[in-house]
Amino acid sequence: MSNKQGKRYSEEFKRDAVRLARSSSKTVTEVARDLGAAPRACGAGSSETRSTSTRSP
Repeated sequence: MSNKQGKRYSEEFKRDAVRLARSSSKTVTEVARDLGAAPRACGAGSSETRSTSTRSP
């Protein structure tokens, strides 16, 4: 049996990814993919990210 673990990212990396998404027209998921990270690694889908990363028109 293998204990499969994904790559760990620092809290700073995650914050910067969310900040980048907020300051652009991209979602956290898009930014994460652009950075080569799994969207969940940057908090995409978490309630905290959803409540703070919604874009206004």
